Formats: sequence, structure tokens, C-alpha cells
Amino acid sequence: MNAKAIPRHVSDVVPFMDNGTNRWQLLARVAGAGLLAATGAIHLDLYLTGYRTIPTIGWLFLLQVISAFVLAAGVLATKSRLVAISGALFALSTLGGYLLSLWIGLFNFKEVYTTAGVAAGVIEVATFAVLATVALVPPDRAAGAQRRFSVERVLVGVASRAGAVAAASIVAAALLGTALATAGSTAAAATSGRTELETATIHGATVLTNAKGFTLYYFVPDEPTMSRCYGSCAAYWPPVTGHPVAEPGVTGQIGTITRTAGSLQAVYDGHPLYTYIGDAARGQANGNALALNGGYWYEVTASGSLSKVSTPTSQAPAIATTASRPA
Repeated sequence: MNAKAIPRHVSDVVPFMDNGTNRWQLLARVAGAGLLAATGAIHLDLYLTGYRTIPTIGWLFLLQVISAFVLAAGVLATKSRLVAISGALFALSTLGGYLLSLWIGLFNFKEVYTTAGVAAGVIEVATFAVLATVALVPPDRAAGAQRRFSVERVLVGVASRAGAVAAASIVAAALLGTALATAGSTAAAATSGRTELETATIHGATVLTNAKGFTLYYFVPDEPTMSRCYGSCAAYWPPVTGHPVAEPGVTGQIGTITRTAGSLQAVYDGHPLYTYIGDAARGQANGNALALNGGYWYEVTASGSLSKVSTPTSQAPAIATTASRPA
């Protein structure tokens, strides 16, 4: 009787496992699709709020947005393990690109530490973990005689695959944490000393640049004695810090203001100065006439006059010397 009871017991267990696997697969696919959609939404926001102007990086962000939403729909609408693993690999490759951009830069662009970037990285790790598990755990219809022959073998196989996914996810999370810690400490370090202001002709206009030849910008909402660009805004538009020194051709009035962290920001003709992370090389002005982070941004002309594309509301304030931002 014992010899017959064991196969009957195994046969009873397998349908129970099949029902549980079906429910788990459905919930995991819904979660994976939601995570992919969230990744796409974050990249869409980043694309619309500035990354679209960055050469090469702009259209890559748009491609990521489209791919994320297409894969999300595919994961939700099908039971294909190929679609699930494609979504997992997409999340992993997007995370890898973000980490490389933080560490060494991609296509002459180096990523900066932002809350949106952190959120996207965490979501991408979770997306990989969920969809990789969906793809690697066999569905119920693949059970067949072999799974009925040995429930224990199935459980061991599932556990080993889930363990591999968990290990890869932990490694990805550790790499993300290391990259963010490094980027955060780098962003927190304020420069001091002097900063040279030079001029260059870009698109027919003589504009202000730093010593490396990168175009300098002003933010319309700023005041002569106060910057309104902090947090993620300052990550995308790094303030020009230090005491400004006018090189030949720079004829405007220079000064400084004190930012909340205590660093000095250079001011030119009443405009606190910034660079733009979308400029990958000297001679570029990808940040000119952009409406981002709560206001318009324009290149600073050497004469101190407004940019040719400035709006009537962009009035040049009076020059400020050293001043502090009120609490």
C-alpha cells in the first residue's frame, strides 16, 4: 500500500503547485510590468526636463522610454518567458548604462547624482529581480511527466534559479549603492579658490565661458543676491564657484554671492553663473533658451546684454557683490 500511496500523494501535490504557480506568475507579471512602466515614466520626465537637448544621450533616453512601455505592455499581455527575460535584461542594461555614466561617462556625458536617478536605479534592480524570476521559474504547463516523477527535483531547480536571480540582484544593488555614494560625495565637495571667466564666439554670439571653454548661463528667477537653483537643479546646472577673475574681453562687473552651503558663487553683471551638464565640449550652448527647473536659462553674453532669444521678462538686474541668501 505504501508503494501506491506515494505516487498518489505526489500526484495530488503537483496540481496544488500548479495553481500556486499560476497565481504567483500573474502577480509577478503585473508587478514587473508596473516597474517597467515606472522606469519609463521617470526617463520620460528626465527626457522632457533637459536630457532631450544632450547630444546622443537625448535620443537614447527617448528610446529607453519607448522600450520600457512596449516591454511593460508585452509582459502584462503575454505569458512569454522571452518577453519577461527581455524586460529583465532591459532593466539591467539601463542600470549598467547609468552606472557607467556615473563612473566614467558615456558619449562625452557624465551623469550627476539626482533623486530621480536614485529612484530609477532602485526600480531597475527590482524590475530585474521580478522579471528574471518570472522567466527562470518554469510555468505549470512545462511540468510534464518529469515533474510528476519528482516534486523534490522541481523544488530544487526552482530554488537554485531563484537563488541565482537573488545573487545577481544583490550584486546590482551593491554596485548601485557604491556608485551613488561616490557620486554623492563628489557632488558635495565644493570648489574654492578662483575661477577664470573668458569669452568665446558660439553661434555668432560672444558669450561668457569658464577656463575650459564651457558656456556659462544665468537663471531668470535668480536675484542679484540670491540663487534659486538648489538640489536637483544645481546638479543639472552646476554653479560656478570661487572668486571670479576676468580674462581679456570680459568687461562686465563681477562679484560673488554665498550659497546656503557656504560656497561662493560667481556673479556677472548681476547674474549668478552656472554651467550645464548637457554641454559635453567647448563651443556648445545646449542649455540656451531652455525652460527647466522652474524658469528659463540663457547664455551670458560678454557684453552683459540679454541673449538674442531672451523673452521680454528676462530683465538684467543690477550688479551684486558678496551677499548671502536669507534663511
